Amino acid sequence: MIESFGFALVALLVIVDPVGTAVIFAAMTTTNTEAEKRRQAIRATVIAALVLLVFAVLGGWLLRALGIGLPAMKVAGGLLLFLLAADMVMGQTFLRATPEEQRAGAEEHDVSVFPLAIPLLAGPGGMTSMVLMTQEAQGDTARLVGVFAALVLVLILTLVCLLAAGRVARLLGKTGGHVIGRVLGVLLAGLAAQIALEGVRQSLVG
Repeated sequence: MIESFGFALVALLVIVDPVGTAVIFAAMTTTNTEAEKRRQAIRATVIAALVLLVFAVLGGWLLRALGIGLPAMKVAGGLLLFLLAADMVMGQTFLRATPEEQRAGAEEHDVSVFPLAIPLLAGPGGMTSMVLMTQEAQGDTARLVGVFAALVLVLILTLVCLLAAGRVARLLGKTGGHVIGRVLGVLLAGLAAQIALEGVRQSLVG
């Protein structure tokens, strides 16, 4: 349980990036009141939690229905996570909300659903990771508990960062946010490569 909890915690922390997302949230809600920011932060976290839980619970059934094996999903998931890592390191927008999308959400004054909950908190990387981790833990209740415990902890930390988004943004500054995002991107690239290589290995053995 401890090993699966640790892996899931690191993976989700890097993918969800609570601190980096809080900085983005602060920039998108400069015209909102504190009450509106608090309401949007809570709503976004709840929506992201529901989306990730749905993928965690129903992801395996969906894979079986489509005839997709776990090794293939690992390779695909690793590639997706690597794109997200490249996004974070290079400052591109492969799998996260584009600047235009962020501005569109900000202009609507309520960014809780888009782009905050989806795709910033519950994006392709998070969805794929939940499917992979829960499928790997099938039949092992302790490992499943570890994965879900990690998800809950990351979402709680994310909510705390969002509620303190203004202070986080002022503390880190624009440069600090970029540095953290790039360091996390490098770590995510390593995790992505490991997942993809494991999928290739299982496919060759099978």
